[in-house]
Amino acid sequence: MKSDLFSSEHMVEQATAPGMTLQNAKSIKYAVNGEMHARQGSMVAFRGELQFEHKSQGIGGLLKRAVTGEGLPLMAVRGLGEVWLAHEAANCFIVELEQGDALTINGRNVLCFDPTLSYEIKTVKGAGMTGGGLFNSVFTGHGKLGLMCDGYPIVIPVSPQQPVFVDTDAVVGWSAQLQTSLHRSQSVGSMIRGGSGEAVQLRLDGQGFVIVRPSELKPEKASSH
Repeated sequence: MKSDLFSSEHMVEQATAPGMTLQNAKSIKYAVNGEMHARQGSMVAFRGELQFEHKSQGIGGLLKRAVTGEGLPLMAVRGLGEVWLAHEAANCFIVELEQGDALTINGRNVLCFDPTLSYEIKTVKGAGMTGGGLFNSVFTGHGKLGLMCDGYPIVIPVSPQQPVFVDTDAVVGWSAQLQTSLHRSQSVGSMIRGGSGEAVQLRLDGQGFVIVRPSELKPEKASSH
C-alpha cells in the first residue's frame, strides 16, 4: 500500500529513551518507564503494559475546581510502554524546568508532566473574586511539562520598566516570580475586543515572561473543562 500517510512525517518511531517528546505539532508522545501524569481523557493511543488511574488533587484542589471551574483533572499513567496525548487538536509545546524554576500555568493548558515535578493549585494574588484565572497551577522542580494552546502562543517579556496587561481569558501562564494584580480599564472598555462595560486585565510586574494565546476562551469550552 502506498500513500503520503506512511511518510516519516507521520510514522511513529520506537522511543529510544523514557520521557516526553513532540510527536507532531498537535500531540506529545511519552515513553513511560514507571509513572507519569497527564490530563484526564487526553490519551489517544498507547502500546505496552500501561495502566491509567484517576489522580486526586486533594480536598483543597477539588474544592477550588468546583468553585471556579478551573483546576487540573489528572490521571496517573504507570507501567512500561508509550502513550500518545492530545486534546482537541490544540498545539503542543514542551517546557523543561530546572531546579529553582517556578512556572504558573492555567490548568486548562496542562497536557502532561514528569513525576519529578511538583504542582500546587494556588490563588492568583490580586485577582479577587473575578472570573477566569482565579486559580492556577504552580509547577516547581526539575523535569518536563507538556503544554497545549489554541493557536500559536505569544511570549511577552516582562521587565520592571514595562509591566504587561493580559486578558484573563487568554493568559496561559507566566513566570511565578512575577507580581499579579487586577487592572480595570473602564474608560477604554469599549475599545477592547469583546469589552462592554468594565474591562479587567491581569497586570504582571517584575522580571520574567507571560504566555498568552491568540484567542479568548470560548464560553462552550470554558464550561467543558
